[in-house]
Amino acid sequence: MTPERWSYIGDYAEDVFGQYDDHLAGLMNRAVQAGLPPIAVSADVGRLLKILVSMTDGELAIELGTLAGYSGIWIARGLADGGRLITVEHNDEHADFASSEFEKAGVADRVEVVRGAALEVLPEIAEEVGDASVDFAFVDARKSEYVAYFELLKPLMKPGSLYVADNVYATGAGWIDQGEGTDDFNRLIASDPDFEAVATPMREGVLIARKEG
Repeated sequence: MTPERWSYIGDYAEDVFGQYDDHLAGLMNRAVQAGLPPIAVSADVGRLLKILVSMTDGELAIELGTLAGYSGIWIARGLADGGRLITVEHNDEHADFASSEFEKAGVADRVEVVRGAALEVLPEIAEEVGDASVDFAFVDARKSEYVAYFELLKPLMKPGSLYVADNVYATGAGWIDQGEGTDDFNRLIASDPDFEAVATPMREGVLIARKEG
């Protein structure tokens, strides 16, 4: 597939499947004006996250990489009544902005923003929630740490839960064969007997894995 064809398909998917409400429509403009980087999943991927969360028990979700809160809002909207999202962000400015956006979107009551580097705070989260407690995990943080994230999150995933990772084919810095580190993660989870995994070519590659059992 040529870069031009890839770009066309991405634009087409967002045009057809990427509808969003007024709040989400203006979120990234507000983020950029506040000095945050213009980085977020596309609206069609956001809708995918919401649908996937709603296909689980939807009681507990974990997100690594809050940034402006865009994907977190989609995830929170897919939770079951009384469900909770724990989202991890290492940058205080990003965490402050996202917290404000969660309030504006009306989902703050079901979102907990945990500040700190994911590899540092995940053991604390694991101790709090316990093994086999997480219904949905979305990873969109430092790509070189994807393997380490998976090793920490795997015990927390309950049978039938979904593990989703963004940018498994590419990032803004380059394609999968240019040293981003996701190839090791893709091969690890694809060969794990406890998961069944597939990666879609949406945006820059979205991996979806289901915990067996």
